[in-house]
Amino acid sequence: MKAKAKDFKYVCIIHRMASSPGSNASLSCEKTILSENCQAKKSQYSEEETFYMNCRAAYLAVFKSSLENIKSKEQLCLVLQQAGRNPSQTTVNQYWTPQTTTLNFDDFCNILKKEKPATKTELLKAFLKVDTNNDGYILHTELYKILTMRGEKMTVEEVNAITKLADVNSNGKLDYNKFCKLYMTTNEQCRKTALEKLEVDSRLRRQQFGSQVETSSERATTPISNPSSRTTRKTDHKPAPKRGDNRTSSRPSSAQSCKASVSSTVSMGTSSNTNSELIEPNTVKDWQCAQSKGCFFLEQDGEIITHKYKLYLPQKSTVYITIKPLNLSQLEDTKLRKTSPWLSVDTALYVLKENESQENLQLVSFTEARNKEMFMWKGELGPGIYWLIPFTTGCRLKKIKKQITGEAKLVYRDEDGELALTKEFKAALSDIFEMIDLDGNGLLSLEEYNFFELRTSGEKCDEEAWTVCKENFDTKKNELTRQGFMDLNLMEANDREGDPSDLWVTLLSLGYNKALEMTEACPFVIDIYAEKCKPRIKAVYLEAGSRQLNRAICKSVVNQGDAKVLDSGESIIVYTYKSDTRITSVIENKSENKVVIHVNNEQSKNCVNNRGLNIFAVEVAPKSMMVCQHVLPLKEQEEWIYNCVHSLVP
Repeated sequence: MKAKAKDFKYVCIIHRMASSPGSNASLSCEKTILSENCQAKKSQYSEEETFYMNCRAAYLAVFKSSLENIKSKEQLCLVLQQAGRNPSQTTVNQYWTPQTTTLNFDDFCNILKKEKPATKTELLKAFLKVDTNNDGYILHTELYKILTMRGEKMTVEEVNAITKLADVNSNGKLDYNKFCKLYMTTNEQCRKTALEKLEVDSRLRRQQFGSQVETSSERATTPISNPSSRTTRKTDHKPAPKRGDNRTSSRPSSAQSCKASVSSTVSMGTSSNTNSELIEPNTVKDWQCAQSKGCFFLEQDGEIITHKYKLYLPQKSTVYITIKPLNLSQLEDTKLRKTSPWLSVDTALYVLKENESQENLQLVSFTEARNKEMFMWKGELGPGIYWLIPFTTGCRLKKIKKQITGEAKLVYRDEDGELALTKEFKAALSDIFEMIDLDGNGLLSLEEYNFFELRTSGEKCDEEAWTVCKENFDTKKNELTRQGFMDLNLMEANDREGDPSDLWVTLLSLGYNKALEMTEACPFVIDIYAEKCKPRIKAVYLEAGSRQLNRAICKSVVNQGDAKVLDSGESIIVYTYKSDTRITSVIENKSENKVVIHVNNEQSKNCVNNRGLNIFAVEVAPKSMMVCQHVLPLKEQEEWIYNCVHSLVP
């Protein structure tokens, strides 16, 4: 019965929509039809642009600007309803904790990426589980019993709001097929209403962002990565002929009236595998060393999750810090070896000094020098606690649509009818074990296993469960062996009688595709050498990029980059940092007002950026700075030219 109540959560959604403060808009929006012009524009949007445009439309249906913060749990619930989510109280509490004071537009976008709207199929499936007669109807008496007594309980008055919907109720029964149709129609019409408002309101239209570049055959191979959460609308194109190119420019019309602009052009040679004088000195081999592995994981929404570390130094010492992708393809059986696309992913490590608190971190440096796939830093550190935050630009670790011809087989039955793991799945599990064995001792501690559990199930294994695990699977020194890890996965397969669904959940969350290729993760290894003391490194978190990392990136670019003033008041400054392998731009807004900066990369050659857009715009809050974009060479063996125009939009 508990499962039925949980599955019935989708039913509760319709009431929340009907009883929310935006209910009048929900009812009136059924009468709204988008203009043909709007529909034509919509068809041009990419999937990502459409998502962010819908986010912005929903947000601006509640707030005056995307810079305005969500300041209460009630506001969060309302704006999620406007986006068609209609969350349960449990869901709202997940994002608005007792420690939460505000959420911004980016937070809102991230929530929408995680909380997918219910589909008609899901709704019908939930109803079918409580339709005992399988006739398409549910008695009101049963409906009252389920919604007021189980799961997230509703009041009688709230249930009455559902049973009084004339179009879907008759003779004391709910026609849930009509109910689902009404729900989906109302959601769609609400979305259209918000988009229509965004289109016709000139004030809001000036706040919109970006344009995905028109892709010619010349640039069709340029990869597309996660766009900025500020990207919303594709604007009309105007011709802008270029030498040797008669393509239509995708420069937004708003850029034609920009107040001021600055252009940055950097010609780069081929990216050498070794671009620095800092090569590993022979003396380092005699220094004391600490090592830890970790991984960048790509989320469905394009966000990157990674381990974060604390470094402990007992005394002042010269240190040598490196980070590089971890090569897992060392199997003797060549048939089982998989390609390692993550070996080309750019990596970096930012070193921050902890002072009075975790919130007060001071940038020390970052791994800027390069030797092949390894990035390094050498310097002197005083005694104390340091934070090591891994970073990748997102230019190369991104969603790639690859046609998978067939799903890899994970388990089979042997001659005795017993379940066994296939060689291919064992090879993948061996790589996973290597990846999650953070200290590299060939065993999994409870702490290491819990990072694995948090990534794959969102839960931790407590001491009691770990004791049971050790009693049933092979362990050594109270830690799980590689064979024990294999047997644990075999047990999971047996629990499901050979159904690999749960095994695939684990694999997909770790970056594997259905061909057992790791395409959406990048394992890495960090080495710390200290000349005068024994360093200690410990993985502390597994989470998305933090504010500390963003501040560190901005500060490093401001300290080392070239600065160009964008306005006459010298309050808008564009900083451009260049290394042999990466270009990063940061925009600082010293004024009292928000500004919109239009960014055009169309003249760049052999470049790929983390936004996946050649033309876009960013909104910079007052008295703040933000990362505009990261740029890498598309093909490292060829020369590349970074040519970017930043323009201030009035």
